[in-house]
Amino acid sequence: MDLNQWYLKNTYHYRQFDIGKLISQKKKKGISISLCFPTLNEASTIGNILDIVKKEIFIPGLVDEVVIIDSASSDDTPEIVKSMGFPLYQHKDILKEYGSYPGKGEALWKSMFVLKGEIIVWCDSDIKNFSPRFVYGILAPLLIREDISYVKAFYKRPINIEGTVKKSGGGRVTEILIRPTLNLFYPELSWLLQPLSGEYAGRRQVLEQIPFSTGYGVEIGMLIEIYKKFGLDSIAQVNLKTRMHRNQPLSALSKMSFGIMQSIYKKLEKYGRMYLSKEVNKKYNQIHHIDDNYLISPVELEEKERPPIRKLKEYTLTHN
Repeated sequence: MDLNQWYLKNTYHYRQFDIGKLISQKKKKGISISLCFPTLNEASTIGNILDIVKKEIFIPGLVDEVVIIDSASSDDTPEIVKSMGFPLYQHKDILKEYGSYPGKGEALWKSMFVLKGEIIVWCDSDIKNFSPRFVYGILAPLLIREDISYVKAFYKRPINIEGTVKKSGGGRVTEILIRPTLNLFYPELSWLLQPLSGEYAGRRQVLEQIPFSTGYGVEIGMLIEIYKKFGLDSIAQVNLKTRMHRNQPLSALSKMSFGIMQSIYKKLEKYGRMYLSKEVNKKYNQIHHIDDNYLISPVELEEKERPPIRKLKEYTLTHN
């Protein structure tokens, strides 16, 4: 595979697309599109995001539905969503007969049961500089090219350090952990500039065929599965310029990395790239600093995996 050719053909900039023309293209093709936001305590950002979505994305007709999948927020997120007139589901209440795990991946997997669109767009709900480009940018390749099945966002990621915003330095887990790992095992995927980006869109017929990691590993797991099953040519990426969100402390990024690596190891073993002689440890020893003392508290952080959702009879009955 000529990776330079792939990069030139399948890498876009959001400025290449006009939202009005995309709406016309969608209507011409008769494609239904669902937009979904997973939430967990996003009261500071979700109202502004949904206000923009309602006025510039939903009412003009680029998407047919906007759904929020909440994970037991303890702030005003549910009330804000309801005041905007969009449906909100608690992920623990969807497909209750299959139980419920904590995590973003679990929310995304269950969202496929309630969403109706032939194309599904997932977008993080903590974006501080949200604009319509975060939706239409990643939708566009799916509307203009039949051979594209999955689209990832990429962007510059500023970082806020003690109140000072630096133009670069965000995406720490990607640069320190994920990019080196992809270069070792899946160098083709290292050509995706933000493999962990939280904004992506895909065709239902593809997404329903892959397993979902329930936690932090959902993005990297989804990317590897689609690459292995459908090939790099089915994947595109779009430059959305800049993304600003709340930066996580290192302690949170450390736990995130632990979950992501579990998902990666599962994929490496599944596809014959690595053999583990025994199960990896699922307990994470979290370090806490209190005054001059260091405390270590073990936390269970197991990355579960849900099967391809089309294997569920409840799903096939409602999504023919």
